[in-house]
Amino acid sequence: MAIKAMGWAHSFPMSGGVRAGREWTRAQLESLPWTADEPQTVDDVVLAVSELITNAHVHAHSDAYLVLTWDGDCLHVSVHDEDPELPRQREPGADEVSGRGMGIVRMLADEWGMRCQRHGKTVTACFRPAGADGQSGS
Repeated sequence: MAIKAMGWAHSFPMSGGVRAGREWTRAQLESLPWTADEPQTVDDVVLAVSELITNAHVHAHSDAYLVLTWDGDCLHVSVHDEDPELPRQREPGADEVSGRGMGIVRMLADEWGMRCQRHGKTVTACFRPAGADGQSGS
């Protein structure tokens, strides 16, 4: 069986990139056949994108390079930044306003991972929509 994958890539600068990333992601997801029936999955993906771009901007002091890939089973959300240091698990206090991003991504995604690369790191989250049934798109 041949696998047909679809993908999109975009860079988001430190100035205004988070909102633009959410809007761009939502627009790309509209082209996938399962998104109309899976609004919660779409919202989860958009929230994860927001958290990952925020982490790239705030913690890595870097532009964020977002790649979305749909392989018929999983929507892969990958954000690359220029800091090779991997995110650390944090337990923020109730009054702290940051430190929850990776925890949110871990809770929303079906799978996630991170890897150091020659020029930075990439954090990837996989979202498997319940109603996708292997649909690869148009």
